[in-house]
Amino acid sequence: MIAAPRRRALLAALAAAGLGARAADAATQADTFDFIALGDAPYGPDLMAGPVYRSLIDRINRLRLRVAIHVGDFKDGTAACSDGEYQRQWQHFQRFAGALVYTPGDNDWLDCHRRGDDPLERLQALRQRFFATPQSLGRQPIALQRQADVMPAHAAYRENQRWQQQGVLFATFHTVGPTNGFDADSPAVRAEALRREAANSAWIADSFALARRSGARALVLATQAEALAHDRPRRPRRGSLQPGFTAIAGTLLPLAEAAPHPVLLVHGDAHRYTFDQPFDNAGGQLIDNLWRLQVFGEPRVHAVRVRVQPAVAGAPFACTPVWNPLSTDPRQGARRAA
Repeated sequence: MIAAPRRRALLAALAAAGLGARAADAATQADTFDFIALGDAPYGPDLMAGPVYRSLIDRINRLRLRVAIHVGDFKDGTAACSDGEYQRQWQHFQRFAGALVYTPGDNDWLDCHRRGDDPLERLQALRQRFFATPQSLGRQPIALQRQADVMPAHAAYRENQRWQQQGVLFATFHTVGPTNGFDADSPAVRAEALRREAANSAWIADSFALARRSGARALVLATQAEALAHDRPRRPRRGSLQPGFTAIAGTLLPLAEAAPHPVLLVHGDAHRYTFDQPFDNAGGQLIDNLWRLQVFGEPRVHAVRVRVQPAVAGAPFACTPVWNPLSTDPRQGARRAA
């Protein structure tokens, strides 16, 4: 039998340990927050696609989260690139109850040549409507820092944006599928792709530097294109990155490997929900602090709720689908890769 004084001391120590554990749990929970990622929607005429998409927005709004990120392709590649269509999608973004941050996709401007429009003129129209001010869209916009405002050498790229939330840095950069514009028939569009990739590399590098200087707990990057080849093996090798994505291959991957914090790359383009770690370094070794989330896309008009939890060792990010009851069977098109 333990003597009474010793027993009281032991109970006090256990109680203190329990309080310490609860305090640690509370601190971890305080450092945890969620955001929404979605993209590749809506596709088709508003009469058909609009109600389904608005149903998803309503479902997102009920979650009462601060930020949602749309990773591009807010229409299909053959739909009109008119100012009227841009205004309709701007109004969709304004339905979000919180802040909506958007990065463009190829359907939104690059593919406008299919309708006889000039992609570069449409890109400028897109910038004027969606990136006119240094703040997000949505009913409760947040302040954003734009590359155009801090890097005079890349003054055109107001769509490259960043912000901080609870010690985590977020940044968008402008890549588009399927080949980032480098296979365009127009020499002017190909030249724009070169300038855009130079801007992307500079913005990504500066964002990693800012994250390090500010002691960021994590870095979340968002873009439209899937840079990995579509015929990639089960665990893609670095060499399977498609040509035209030098900002990812030459800047993002080596900086992510060297980063003192976890990194998440969010993108769309392939319309297949995937949360995995597919990136290796030049030596074929896994970059173990870099995760990738690819969002759903038409016809599966769902979203992803992303939990940022840097204090959780080995799992600084967690993803949960936000199912849209008006969309395709949510059991289809969901996959978590090994």
